[in-house]
Amino acid sequence: FGSSPSPAAPPFLPPRESPLLELGTSPPAGTMSDDGSEPEEVADLSNPDVTTKYRACGDIINKTLQDVCAKCVDGADIAELCAAGDAMMMEETGKLYNKKDKEGRKMEKGIAFPTCISVNELVGHFSPLKGESKTLKDGDVAKIDMACHIDGFIAAAAHTIVVGKEKVDGKRADVITCAWNAAEAALRLVQVGNTNTQVTEAFGKIADEFGCKPMQGVLSHQLKKHVIDGNRTIIGAETPDEKVDEFEFELNEVYCLDIVMSTGEGKGKETELRNTVYKRAVETVYNLKTQKARQFISEVNRRFPALPFTLRAIEDEQVARVGVSEARRHELLEEYPLLKEKDGQFVAQFKFTVLLLPGGTKKITGLAAPSPESVASSITIQDEEIKKLLASSANPKKSKKKKKDKDDEDKENDGEVTMTSVDW
Repeated sequence: FGSSPSPAAPPFLPPRESPLLELGTSPPAGTMSDDGSEPEEVADLSNPDVTTKYRACGDIINKTLQDVCAKCVDGADIAELCAAGDAMMMEETGKLYNKKDKEGRKMEKGIAFPTCISVNELVGHFSPLKGESKTLKDGDVAKIDMACHIDGFIAAAAHTIVVGKEKVDGKRADVITCAWNAAEAALRLVQVGNTNTQVTEAFGKIADEFGCKPMQGVLSHQLKKHVIDGNRTIIGAETPDEKVDEFEFELNEVYCLDIVMSTGEGKGKETELRNTVYKRAVETVYNLKTQKARQFISEVNRRFPALPFTLRAIEDEQVARVGVSEARRHELLEEYPLLKEKDGQFVAQFKFTVLLLPGGTKKITGLAAPSPESVASSITIQDEEIKKLLASSANPKKSKKKKKDKDDEDKENDGEVTMTSVDW
């Protein structure tokens, strides 16, 4: 969901993966560069350096997500919390991989999806400008969503909490427990050789058990270098108008699994709130007319050429407000819409990043399950197949390879981490 911008219809489904963005993805190992001089970069998990970058991003996201969740208290300002999450992602990624390459260029790193905090019936993507913010209240169901990257390798996560110390039951507890169980099922089903259809079917079965609905249009995407919305997707709920092609998961792939459940109909409606999260439509070129619009798109092209950003991040807010409307009119931006369920309904979200490694599927982002002391659903799953799935282990097999020297396993040199084995 957090990685799916919205064309005109349906509401969450993204455009197909951009060929321009594909330039950063992996050639086969050992592929020579055009001049035959040296092998091109291998940008999938068969390259231990790539795996290490994903893991480093995962650690940063987990730390940042935990920090923002802890700050979600009664009276907290959402815009300030989002800004704090973004600042922490920038600070933490800034500590790693600071050596320049042979051409003297620094490695790209930072925010891959801005911090969003969406409450109660809001489905997602609420990352407001300072003057358009809201405050959290005790009992709010708050969904915190974010992603960062190192060298274009992205780790994303989202978590749902209930603000305050209050123990919740009823619809709020049911939808949170439903989403968590669906996330746990997805973790066990996204395995080499399984299909995306199996995951979607499990979402539907678990939602039925809790009297909830998967949000329509929500997609879980394959991640690639600089690509947050890869073509291989798992749809949360199929409809006659919204379907995706079936495929089998393969070794060395990376996925962002996004589970969004609702106590309502599972259909998002537009809101009167300002949409603030966008991504550059890299295949569209147009010479904007006004100075502010040209200044805006120039900053977007320079700072956010491929990954999503929030208008909060634009240096001059007036430039952002003016420039975004003209850029949208000429289809230079893809929008992440702010949608909502009916008033009085609740939406819960859990998102995490998985690596499909030789030893099994490894979850690298995501926080612990909501505590039964704070979220108490009276519903228990009855479907025997789902019960058996959730009771199975989600831990990948340990590597049987001999351990390397400790000095070779994990090194930090100028903030850089190296890894010798991609098996867990």
